[in-house]
Amino acid sequence: MSAKKAQSNGPLRDIPYYLGTFQHYIGWRLYIFFALTLFAVVAEGFGLVMLLPLLASFDGAAEDPSGVAGQVQEGLAALGLADSFVAVLLIIMTAFLVKGALLIGANGYKFYLNAQLQREIKSRMFECYSRMQYRHYIKNSTGHFINVINAQVNGLLKAFNSLVHLLSSVIKAVVYTVMAMLVAWRFGLLAALAGVVVLLLFKRLNIYVRSLSRAQSSEASHLSKLLIQFLHGFKYLIATGQAKSLQEPVHDSIHRVTGYQMRQGLLSAFTDGIREPVIVLMVTGIILIEVMMIGGQLAPIIVALILFNRSMNALLSIQPGWQNLLSKVGSLEMVDREFRDQTDYQELGGDRHVPAFNVGITLDDVSFAYDKSHGFVIRNVSLAIPARTSVAFVGESGAGKSTVVDMLTLMLKPQFGRILIDGVHSDQIALHSWRAQIGYVSQDTVIFDDTIANNICMWAGTLDKDQALMARIQEAARRAHINHYIESLPKGYQTVVGDRGIRLSGGQRQRLFIARELFRQPNLLILDEATSALDSDSERRIQASIDELKGEITVVIIAHRLSTIRNVDHVFVFDQGRLVEDGSFEQLRDREDSRFGRLIAAQVL
Repeated sequence: MSAKKAQSNGPLRDIPYYLGTFQHYIGWRLYIFFALTLFAVVAEGFGLVMLLPLLASFDGAAEDPSGVAGQVQEGLAALGLADSFVAVLLIIMTAFLVKGALLIGANGYKFYLNAQLQREIKSRMFECYSRMQYRHYIKNSTGHFINVINAQVNGLLKAFNSLVHLLSSVIKAVVYTVMAMLVAWRFGLLAALAGVVVLLLFKRLNIYVRSLSRAQSSEASHLSKLLIQFLHGFKYLIATGQAKSLQEPVHDSIHRVTGYQMRQGLLSAFTDGIREPVIVLMVTGIILIEVMMIGGQLAPIIVALILFNRSMNALLSIQPGWQNLLSKVGSLEMVDREFRDQTDYQELGGDRHVPAFNVGITLDDVSFAYDKSHGFVIRNVSLAIPARTSVAFVGESGAGKSTVVDMLTLMLKPQFGRILIDGVHSDQIALHSWRAQIGYVSQDTVIFDDTIANNICMWAGTLDKDQALMARIQEAARRAHINHYIESLPKGYQTVVGDRGIRLSGGQRQRLFIARELFRQPNLLILDEATSALDSDSERRIQASIDELKGEITVVIIAHRLSTIRNVDHVFVFDQGRLVEDGSFEQLRDREDSRFGRLIAAQVL
């Protein structure tokens, strides 16, 4: 993203920043549009100037043409067209046809740039989010990320259109003013002065509009967070009659957002409403000054008047265009800030590819804190997990079990100590090569609004044409003990399960989640309370499937149910972020003064 940040109190000073932001994504192609617009305006201006000899021909008493009128007359004479009324008309018609073609090209190219900008920004943002540090993710709300990639990116696209319109108006105003000055310099000078006066009059208004835009973008992010929280907790909130607890903050946020929008709309209506009266006053005033007080040739006055009218329209369209841009710069700045934040919070992996996991994982005196001011949640933990063994992490809630698991996946990296995968330091590992070997089943199911088959295979291929793929899907479902349920459905594996699997029961969602991980055939399978939502029979069957994997893959289990970890090779017991004991299930259970034994006695496991 651009290195410079919009911070000045004068919005005009930030135009290079806004322009540079868009140039960062679509490059110098942006300026092709402005070049086409410039050529179109010049073509129209040329056509208008060619009216001079035509108007002069009707003014028989006029003095010999001078200035631009005289130069045009001399040019036509040199071409042998001075007395050809039809030739001049054809030149004028050609100039306006060229203008029309260039404007069509410019506007079409603008829509192309808009699509390219949207494609580029949303794709880059998604890529940034897919490589975002887990620690940064948990510090922000889901609503923030959704608001940025949807609402704020769309606001940025509107800012792009407003900026393009604004700079087009500037180009038109400059070209028409220069031409008006060439034809009748007093007209052009007055037009330029009028533009400066208008910009000065609206300076404070522009600063206020920009502050409204920033406030609206920030509030939109807060509102998005509230709405997503409501939808995620919909069942609970409705079932317990607590939806009203969110009504007041949601209504307050909506009121603030719409208030900002209303004020921006009123200011836009004001600037649009005064545009035409200002033009009429200025045009009539200049006509009186030029004709009654100063005098001059009729033809240049008429052409300059047309050019002046064009110039004033362009000048006065700058203000509403500027306001439209400023009303969206909050979105532009938020997206820009998000990209800069993401640059600081991208995962940094190594470049060493990890082959199939076959030695073991070692945590060597690791300590970790989400926020050092709150203290370490993992303290000086050292442990080893040999490949193709099964281990269990146990302990009361908050003991640090899930944090250790997150370090095994390298989503969290310790502030002290080191993690070795098959003897390779975690900082050297290409993250994808390791994570592609991991299967992860958590208590919070991850189900997509798609078919059961695609939820299991994660869109790995075309099911109708790949029978081997379908067979793998069915085998994974069988091992997760959900195949009978799937086959009883009218559409079978092509059944759409709804958002987050809402059309399935809790146990069915969990078994579908497990089926996906079994389909992947991982080298390391992590089960974080994976069977907590299952009935005893389903849990027993899935446990049998997990036991069948012993010796084939490495299994790490976090569970509170004794039956789930009874057959593991090794148990690690955590307490307040420390590894307090480890050994086999029987050794820890039978050891005197064993914390594990106390957990069993207290039925925590």
